[in-house]
Amino acid sequence: MKASKTSKQWMKEHVNDPFVQMAHKDGYRSRAAYKLLEIDEKDHLIKPGMVVVDLGATPGGWCQVVGKKIGSNGKVIALDLLPLEPLRGVDFILGDFREESVLKELERMLQGRPVGLVISDMAPNFSGVASLDQDRSMYLAELALEFALQHLSPDGSFLVKVFQGAGFEAYMKLLRSSFAKAVARKPKASRDRSSEVYLLGTGKLE
Repeated sequence: MKASKTSKQWMKEHVNDPFVQMAHKDGYRSRAAYKLLEIDEKDHLIKPGMVVVDLGATPGGWCQVVGKKIGSNGKVIALDLLPLEPLRGVDFILGDFREESVLKELERMLQGRPVGLVISDMAPNFSGVASLDQDRSMYLAELALEFALQHLSPDGSFLVKVFQGAGFEAYMKLLRSSFAKAVARKPKASRDRSSEVYLLGTGKLE
């Protein structure tokens, strides 16, 4: 099938993207690694020895960042519907984090250790219908927040990708009611034209 003008343009932009080039040079699996690196530099989320759960982890760029920062005493548990090429120090669960069997496997891997940080860079398969895509992305963000509130230790933190649009303000209000502090971050590696932002809740409330 002949590539469309839009896909050719995307590919050209992707190949010439400085963050894509940096990721290749630095050995990161995705340009998204730099989004997390910048947010962590500002907010100091990832600490040595902590347990981190990465929702929607594939291809693993965020896992790589976390793994380097938490050290050998920390733990990364990654979940995704898509396979993840093995990463040293990362425990991976293939499946839907809403399913009971997946949650049981997560609990087994935690071995009773508290979760200090839940991160989610999930996005739906985009249909091209803006209102539908926004609804799907906010639904994923809501599921991620529900998961975080159930599994985070008191005072734990949550970082999630959302897209500005319908449901955004209501979600931000919910985040503010669940954490001591809730802020929005737009890292440099997030393309200017994209409506994506990262919402961060720190200090989970009881």
